[in-house]
Amino acid sequence: MLSCTRSPWPPRLVTVPGLHGSEGAHWQTWLERQFARSLRVEQADWDAPDVAGWANSLRELLARERGPFVLAAHSFGCLAAAHALQQASYANEVVGVLLVAPASPQKFAFAGSFEARRLGVPSILIGSETDPWMPLAGARELAQRFGSAFVNLGDAGHINTAAGFGPWPRAKYFIDTLVHCAAPLRFRDEALEIGQHALV
Repeated sequence: MLSCTRSPWPPRLVTVPGLHGSEGAHWQTWLERQFARSLRVEQADWDAPDVAGWANSLRELLARERGPFVLAAHSFGCLAAAHALQQASYANEVVGVLLVAPASPQKFAFAGSFEARRLGVPSILIGSETDPWMPLAGARELAQRFGSAFVNLGDAGHINTAAGFGPWPRAKYFIDTLVHCAAPLRFRDEALEIGQHALV
C-alpha cells in the first residue's frame, strides 16, 4: 500500500540518471521541466558505475537541499537510489520513488555489492518485456523485494530515448501519484499490466 508523510512544502523532483547520464531528449530531462525547482544528481564519472559512490552522491544532494523530495530514477540510477534509501532513513524527506527500467544487479556486480531489500518509502517500479538490461521476471522480483507497485509497459525496450521515450506524460502521472499519495487500488495488491497503447 502506498502512503506518505504530509509536508507543508511541495516535494522537489530529483532525477537519478543511469549509466552515461540522461541526454536532452531523455524523458528524465523532459520530466525535470514539468516541475518547478527540480534537481538532478550529478556523478563524477557517468561512465564508471559505482553503487556506493553513486548512492552517496544522491545522499549528499538530499542533505544539502531542502526537502521533501520525490525521486525519478532510471536504469543503474535505480540501483543507486535504492541503495541510498536502504542505507539511511528518509522517512520525512523522500515521499516516494519512481524506478524505471532498473538495471540488473547481476550484470553490474562489478560496480559493487547490492542487496535488494524493502524500501522505506512508497515506490513504483516500471518494467519492460524487451529490456536488454533486465528481464521482466527480474524486474517483477525486484519490485517484490523493494515492496514497490509494479507496472509492465510491454514492448518498451530500456524505456529510454532509443526506445522512443522522450516526452513521457505517464512518467509525470506516476510522479503525481506518489506525490499526492493517491495510488489507484490496483497498484496496491497486484501487478498492473499495461499494453503498448498506454505508453504515452
